[in-house]
Formats: sequence, structure tokens, C-alpha cells
Amino acid sequence: MHCTAYLILGSNIGDKATYISDACRMLSANDLEIVSTSSLYETDAWGQENQESFLNQALNIVTNLSPLELLARCQTIEYKLGRKREEKWGPRTIDIDIAYYENLIIQVDELNIPQLNLENRHFALATLSELNPDYVHPILLKSNIELLSICSDSLKVKKIDEQV
Repeated sequence: MHCTAYLILGSNIGDKATYISDACRMLSANDLEIVSTSSLYETDAWGQENQESFLNQALNIVTNLSPLELLARCQTIEYKLGRKREEKWGPRTIDIDIAYYENLIIQVDELNIPQLNLENRHFALATLSELNPDYVHPILLKSNIELLSICSDSLKVKKIDEQV
């Protein structure tokens, strides 16, 4: 079964672009193909704002992994790239979030799809809108571009480069 999902990658420690590039390389495998990537965006930190800015990028993927298997793959890559979960929304070498998986709605302790607070995260909506502006959030029933246009998050989001 080939399922479409959207991931959002972020890094705000060290060589941010390299961490994102390494995560993309590590994600790609027989059971996961990166179909397209957004540009890189430099963004203010969301949730805990008194830290370094982030580089963010969204990925459109096709995978045979279930949502929980995909989460496990993402967390394994985060660990291998030195991610330490010491504080909520704290600095990180790499963060890999599942924004959407098909049109599924999953709300369990370890995983929320669509990603929680997605509609309040300018950086996430900007990257996702670049990849698929018409994709409809399965709970809010608004497209990425519609959500971006009404997003109240005023933190800086600046497109800085083409794909890594």
C-alpha cells in the first residue's frame, strides 16, 4: 500500500542545513520515497521563542509504513542525528514531524495526525502550502493555503533557498 504523507523537518543547532539533508537521506529507503521537498525557510522558534532560529523544510513522501512505523522511523533518525528531548520545544539538531498522513485523523498518546496546532504554525503552513496549497486539513476542512491566510502566528518565516 502506497500512502502519501507530509513531514516537516526543523533544525536550530549546529549546521542546520546538513542535519536536514542528512535526515532526508536517512528517511529514503525501500519503504519510503521523497516525492518533493519545499524550499528551506528560516523561521523564528515557535513555542519557546528564546532560542536560535530554525531552518524548516516540508517533504511530500510516499510510504508503505503505517503511521506508527513512520513515527518510529522519524524518531530513530532524530536520535541518530543527536536529538535530545530535554525540554518541550527546546533546541534540537533535527525534528521530524508528521503533519499529514493520507486523510487520517489519529489522536493517541504518542501520535497526533494532523499535527497538533498546525493551523497556528506559520512556518509549517508556509512550507506545506509550497508543496500542496490545496491539500485539505481533515479536521478543519480548510486547505493549507486557506489556513496560512488566516494564521495568527506572526513569527518570522523567510524563504531562504531552494531545496536541499
